[in-house]
Amino acid sequence: MKTKKQKELIDSFLRTLDAEDKSVYRDIIVYLSELGYNPKKERSHISFKHSRHNKQIAKIGIRNKKELSHFFALRFSACNDYSQKFAEVVRTNIEKYPSKTPGCIDNTCEYCAGEPDTHIYSYTYPDGEKKSHCGASALEIPNICADDSNEIKQLIKEEHEYLLKYEAKR
Repeated sequence: MKTKKQKELIDSFLRTLDAEDKSVYRDIIVYLSELGYNPKKERSHISFKHSRHNKQIAKIGIRNKKELSHFFALRFSACNDYSQKFAEVVRTNIEKYPSKTPGCIDNTCEYCAGEPDTHIYSYTYPDGEKKSHCGASALEIPNICADDSNEIKQLIKEEHEYLLKYEAKR
């Protein structure tokens, strides 16, 4: 973390986790920090953005303070090679939010840079039907664990490289 305030923000979140979750989240947070992403409190969650593009790549938070239900969301729309767990996250979001089709495909959105196919979430169903979801948002990854850590960091790296290439302020 760059500042004492950022460190305190992260520490206050990590204190709410058990030892196993704390280790997983700390590993991811440290990696985000190494890449230049800064944590910032936004309403009920902490978001991670880079000063060169100001796009949110990840967010963490507590959904229910009484039950301490934690969540982790990741923007990985520029990534194509990921496990079935992440493919299911994409499928779930496509079905849960059918109105979040990518506007960039029909030129009704100017939020993201680059060709639409390079930054939208897409899922191909067993019958061959392909559906898409807006790639500008981070998707919640349920039940992250130590086994997911390396894949999450790889997805962060790929998304980070994309954002620096297409979205960074020059």
